[in-house]
Amino acid sequence: MSTSAHLPAESARASAGTARTDGTVTDRLVDANRHYAKEFDDPGMDARPVLRVAVVACMDARLDLHDALGLELGDCHTIRNAGGVVTDDVIRSLTISQRALQTRSVVLIHHTGCGLEAITEDFRHELEMEVGQRPAWAVESFRDVDQDVRQSMQRVRTSPFLLHTDDVRGFVFDVSTGLLREIDSAN
Repeated sequence: MSTSAHLPAESARASAGTARTDGTVTDRLVDANRHYAKEFDDPGMDARPVLRVAVVACMDARLDLHDALGLELGDCHTIRNAGGVVTDDVIRSLTISQRALQTRSVVLIHHTGCGLEAITEDFRHELEMEVGQRPAWAVESFRDVDQDVRQSMQRVRTSPFLLHTDDVRGFVFDVSTGLLREIDSAN
């Protein structure tokens, strides 16, 4: 897959005249952080999100959630994983988000062209053959993105650990247009 993506540090270094060509990607990120910290001003924010919302989304690098949703720093909790699927660990994060940090709404975002549509649960078997140990976790692959959003909404709504399950909405983000399409949980 080709992309026009660049490392965030590239534009900052280019403008500062300190471009580096050596080192690892992590070195470049740490360097970018040093530049960021020079201008950093502690906003004095609380850990509780201003909008009292938690967004669960895929880790895909094409999804710029804050920009796509008009969010600012401090507006939401963002929980990301492969596929944006609701797993036990997502429930753990949502439970802490709701019970300790007062979020009330949950927004689930999957997207078109997700890599989890291209692999199967056989991936676990392949890993076991390669490394000699079967992962305890499920891959959570899917073929129908809409149905997987519905399944994720259902997992949130039926969790005994979550206090607020009345405002749970699911969407599919189109990576070609940037638009969200809401998924009806009833279908």
